[in-house]
Amino acid sequence: MRVWPLTLRGTGAVLLGILCFILAYEFTITELLYVSALLLAVVAASVATLYLVRRTERVTRVFIPDIATAGRENIVRARVEIRSPLPAAQGRWVDRLPDGITGTAAGAFPAMASAMGAGTHAIDLEYAVVTERRGVRAIGPLSVTSTDPFGFARRRHTIGDTVPLTIAPAVIELGALTDLPGEAGGSMHSTTDQLGQGTDNLIPRHYTPGDSMRRIHWRATAHRDALMVRQEEQESTPSAVVVFDRSVHRWTPEAFRAPGTDPGFEMGVTACVSVVARLAREGYIVTVMDVDGTDLVPPVDAGDATGVDELTVAFATVTARRDVALEELVRLFTGTQTGPLVLVTGRIDDADTAILAPLAHHSTLPILLTVAPHEDSLALSVDAGWHAAAIPPDADLAVAWLAALDRGSRRVGV
Repeated sequence: MRVWPLTLRGTGAVLLGILCFILAYEFTITELLYVSALLLAVVAASVATLYLVRRTERVTRVFIPDIATAGRENIVRARVEIRSPLPAAQGRWVDRLPDGITGTAAGAFPAMASAMGAGTHAIDLEYAVVTERRGVRAIGPLSVTSTDPFGFARRRHTIGDTVPLTIAPAVIELGALTDLPGEAGGSMHSTTDQLGQGTDNLIPRHYTPGDSMRRIHWRATAHRDALMVRQEEQESTPSAVVVFDRSVHRWTPEAFRAPGTDPGFEMGVTACVSVVARLAREGYIVTVMDVDGTDLVPPVDAGDATGVDELTVAFATVTARRDVALEELVRLFTGTQTGPLVLVTGRIDDADTAILAPLAHHSTLPILLTVAPHEDSLALSVDAGWHAAAIPPDADLAVAWLAALDRGSRRVGV
């Protein structure tokens, strides 16, 4: 949308100049003709200084944090560098925000003196936004409406281009698995076999590549001035599997088109990353895959906070996909036994529950989180051995997770 090049003051000056010209002709007053010419000339010169004088402009943006989280506040800092031979009065700036990001990205743009011999003027702008929806969204360009020193003319010009901001799904703090019995516990609950009575009696050996940093014997390391590890400690890191069912028929068509558009799918994404974070914190190596066995991200190591962060970034753009039958997931685990198995899905009915029933017997802790269960599907899943809970878009995920752990908590036979 083009902006009228004159301000209210400039428009009034032009009208006054025209009126003086008419009155000078009507009453043959020469002085009014001079006034008319002066007003029109000043306005014309003001327009020329904005539209004909060349100026160099550049904008850089910084996001804090650099990866945003859905539903949280983010800070945008923009530095505008302008080089112009003429001064400019105070104006207004507006940074364009895309759908899914809200905030007040506008304000007063300060007046600038001439940059002749003074280099480039740098102006720092800052504003807060709320990143409401997941995805990669472009912020910008920045528009500045500036006026001439007399305030007669104005010009709106665009500085720079758009800058993408990655909005990752939020990770919700979920309850621990520490109260669960047997094989459901992670490495935090695993035992270690040691010779002797206590760490002082351990026989250390030199560190070799591949040894876990958790096995370092710090006292022996300090004594020998070389990395030493506990030779007798035997460690095992259990594994867990999180399955995210992206089949489009379990969600709405919007989930297939773009991230952040289907509330149900967004809840599924949040549940998936939150469960992975919980299991990794519990000491599991977590595999994240689709129902056909395709890995969605590399496995997340036990206690690897960086791996969880990389997972959320990867899930910033994940969408639904073509339909995949649940039978493929069941076939993947035929003849095998795994640790915790968490299935996050959308709509399921009684037929889906029957298909998934055998899968519960191949996991020490089968958990089913469904956004839209059909009627008695949850109860049937619990009867089949699942720890099941509904997670509709408006649900409290942390509460639903605890409900899933409590519901159907009996040990599944193998």
